[in-house]
Amino acid sequence: MSLDPLQQAKRLIKIVMGFTLLALGGVMLITPGPGVLIIGFGLALLAAEFVWARRLLNRLKAQGNRLIAEGNRLRQVILPPAPPKA
Repeated sequence: MSLDPLQQAKRLIKIVMGFTLLALGGVMLITPGPGVLIIGFGLALLAAEFVWARRLLNRLKAQGNRLIAEGNRLRQVILPPAPPKA
């Protein structure tokens, strides 16, 4: 199946932008900036084209959900709910 030139151009732009965002996110892990967020955006773009990117994105989402659950658990331990007012 051959893609028309417009579809090929869109695919190439998505791939280049995805890898660019991955590289920028990697730099932002060392320097100030939202590195993990930018890496997530890059993986989201690449996930439309590559299975490995989809798997990494799913792992990143799962890790984020685990961190949110752990944060909520710790919040309950550190800041217990206020007693009900009479």
